[in-house]
Amino acid sequence: MGVPLVTDAQVVGLISLGLVTTVAAGLAWSGHHRRPDSQVEPPGSPGEHNLQRRYGSQDRARRFYRQQVLDRLNEQMMSFITRQEMAWIATADSRGECDCSFRAGPPGFVQVLDAWTLRYPEYRGNGVMASLGNILENPHVGLVFLDFDQERIGLHINGTARIVEADQCNGGRPRAERWVEVRVQEAYIHCRKHLPHLVKADGNGRAWGTDDARAKGGDYFEASCESRPWVADS
Repeated sequence: MGVPLVTDAQVVGLISLGLVTTVAAGLAWSGHHRRPDSQVEPPGSPGEHNLQRRYGSQDRARRFYRQQVLDRLNEQMMSFITRQEMAWIATADSRGECDCSFRAGPPGFVQVLDAWTLRYPEYRGNGVMASLGNILENPHVGLVFLDFDQERIGLHINGTARIVEADQCNGGRPRAERWVEVRVQEAYIHCRKHLPHLVKADGNGRAWGTDDARAKGGDYFEASCESRPWVADS
């Protein structure tokens, strides 16, 4: 008799009550990739599998799963990550409400620790902690690296994340206040056919980690004087 899997609702409840860490929750969630008979399920969600059948793309999808999707980073993927200066991070809270955020830094700011683990720094920002707050509730994350300049190719990484406080002696610039460590569950290519070719500009003099309002972009979209429902006197 197979061991029953932990459901998303159960895991979220345990996180909310503080009875499990996000690391333990990530391990529980990863059980969805293994059936009770110990056979590993193919990549992808039931939703995407349903749509593949509806739109007749099963053969292309299965070929992609067989040829391009890995459960780890290979040498080419690890080398690619060390050259990247940008990444997009997708997270969701315990209710499934999503956030997509942008991270950037010097080449190699995302560090590959081994074939199953990478980490990216959290620099000083606006203090909202939207991505980190989501990770605290739901450890699932999706990362996309896109190289618009040299290689015009992308890399998707899906996995589970945990927050790690940075060493205060970290002397790097910009200084990481904390790290997000990601355990890789899926890694696969983002094809280049719709990626524009962009020419990199000289980034010298950028104000990394600044609190200067003008340098950060200030009120570029002129939103500060707009009304909003969560401010009583707006």
